[in-house]
Amino acid sequence: MNAMDRLDRKLRERLLLDGRVEDDRLVLDDAALRAALDGTAPLAPAQAAALKASPLTLRRFRQLALERKQALAAANDPVWRGSAGMLRAAAQGELTRLATDDGWWSLHFFRGGSGWQSVLQLDPLAPFAAALLRERANVRVTDGSGSTVLDGALDADGELEGAWPFADDPAAHFQQHGARFVVQPGAA
Repeated sequence: MNAMDRLDRKLRERLLLDGRVEDDRLVLDDAALRAALDGTAPLAPAQAAALKASPLTLRRFRQLALERKQALAAANDPVWRGSAGMLRAAAQGELTRLATDDGWWSLHFFRGGSGWQSVLQLDPLAPFAAALLRERANVRVTDGSGSTVLDGALDADGELEGAWPFADDPAAHFQQHGARFVVQPGAA
């Protein structure tokens, strides 16, 4: 992008954000705006038109976008505070892998001798990987309802393995429990 393109973009942004509309109010709630930013629920045409017509809502949308950008940048900090991921689509057949939104963790599932097994893997390129491996950090993986999937110390390869603790297979379990999972620092 050259300097003229950046200037043009900044001018258009200022015109949109600095506008004033009598009796302007927030026409979309934060949940709808965040879902649009995350790509989980794009704005419907009527919502997009309402957003464009309300400078106040546009300013709120911009603020949420800046906060999201800062949160994503924080995910690249060498200090790790946790990572979340979600089941992206209805699983066709067996679920074998989930990944966190930041891409630093993957959760694998496979059938073992006595049932399902789970393996959490840390990406060795994660900015905090060296510190976690050096400390043999404890991590905990929970499902969308807060139930523990895995809990323990990472091994030298950045993995944590354990038996699948639930009766349902991984795909059915995650679909029934919020379709989300969280990897977070565990108890020391």
